[in-house]
Amino acid sequence: MKSARLPMLAVLPVAVISFVIAVPFVAGDHPLRWESGSLMPTLVLKGGDTGGSKAPASSAADGTTAPSTTDTSTAGTARVAKEWKEGMPQWGVQIYWEDNPDHDLEYVEKQAKLHSDYLVGLHANSVSVSFPFYTGDLTSTKISGGDMTPTPDRLARVLRIFHEAGLRTTVRPIMDEESLDVANGGWRGKIDPADRDAWFASYEKFLTPYLKAAHGAGATTFTIGTELNSMEGDPRWEALVDSAESTFSGEVSYDANWDNYVSGRIDMPVSHLGIDAYFPVKVPDTAPVKTLVDGWNKWLDRKATGPLPHITIAEAGIGAMNGAYHAPGDFYTKRAVNPQVQANWYTAVCQVVQERKMSGVYWWSVYFDDDPNTKPDEKVASRLDFAGRPLSEKAIKSCFTSAYAGPGTDTAS
Repeated sequence: MKSARLPMLAVLPVAVISFVIAVPFVAGDHPLRWESGSLMPTLVLKGGDTGGSKAPASSAADGTTAPSTTDTSTAGTARVAKEWKEGMPQWGVQIYWEDNPDHDLEYVEKQAKLHSDYLVGLHANSVSVSFPFYTGDLTSTKISGGDMTPTPDRLARVLRIFHEAGLRTTVRPIMDEESLDVANGGWRGKIDPADRDAWFASYEKFLTPYLKAAHGAGATTFTIGTELNSMEGDPRWEALVDSAESTFSGEVSYDANWDNYVSGRIDMPVSHLGIDAYFPVKVPDTAPVKTLVDGWNKWLDRKATGPLPHITIAEAGIGAMNGAYHAPGDFYTKRAVNPQVQANWYTAVCQVVQERKMSGVYWWSVYFDDDPNTKPDEKVASRLDFAGRPLSEKAIKSCFTSAYAGPGTDTAS
């Protein structure tokens, strides 16, 4: 009998969970569900998972061979000073890619190299490529790609360019919410397929070509699901993950939304857990970094105190604007720009990741079609954008060049 890959987290009584899940507000590009609660149970892990990511094996069950990430390099392409190895922290960025089929491969490769150079300049060692897939409504059983979903071949080309720069790569499909009636509280965490067997069959059919592409391009991690609160714990995940692992030789992970991580039961048969972390901290814009660190730790302590080497912050970000600490993932609001708010938040999150010996952090986000070397156009850009904001970039560079040795180790002096 195959053992579970990721431990089941302790569960609160339904009455308590119902009490703490409260007022919705927006985080990142997804609505969040609550902002306050009582003491939560400790994270209990099975199977001795250390939280480290395994490197892709040289071959998969289909006999194909993943290329080495260090065999080739592109002339003029910057390379990381120190490539990620298992046990090292993942210092990364989420690249969000809404593909345009009118863009030719030359454009796609040019953008990938632009972002690769930018990430190396930030001293990142990791990158996660997030891209949209689609469904009908909250009860739909069909999963599909769309016009803005990159093809597996185009994805593989981008991954190889990142590998040529020495970057650790994650592939992260994420359900688009345009059809889910977000204005009335619909979001990916509330889907309720009318036929779950059909939904999982459709999802597997969609994912398989991307798993093959990720394997062929030597990706380290494939995120099998993101923020699917209502689908967590379904026994059908076991077969889907088994299928994924027979196709993809790297680590299969799942990224939970922060509310479910703190209050709920994360029961997913995967190798590693990431958290999309948009913890609200009710403090003024002038709050010092230490206050923000304390705010984050209060949230995390509701699940477990002390080190969290099994956890990666898969998304962390905040708007560079006044009032953002109260709803750090507010994607839509455009209040007065305040770069110091964003920079202080990044500094605080990095400190938490290091002090709690987490396995890394990925900042949300940089858009694939943007030039990260230019200042964001505040009339159209999300306040969560950090590329082109000098204070935020300085905070990220400081984080990524820290002496933190990695999960489960002591921080170097």
